[in-house]
Amino acid sequence: FSCRPPILLADEPTGNLDSATGQLVIDLLVRLHRDQGSTLLLVTHDTALAEQTERIITLHDGTIASDTSVRS
Repeated sequence: FSCRPPILLADEPTGNLDSATGQLVIDLLVRLHRDQGSTLLLVTHDTALAEQTERIITLHDGTIASDTSVRS
């Protein structure tokens, strides 16, 4: 990215993709996050994908139901 945004927002980036293409998208987002030092905010219903993150915030009816540190 030319503007180097401080936050990358990805709303269901793998929602309608096959698993191989979805993994390519996730790999790209993670690489951008690491290389540019930006925060990656990922919205997903995929629990396996969520468990690969550093932190999971679960919403219920628009409010935070849980906030869990997954890995350091």
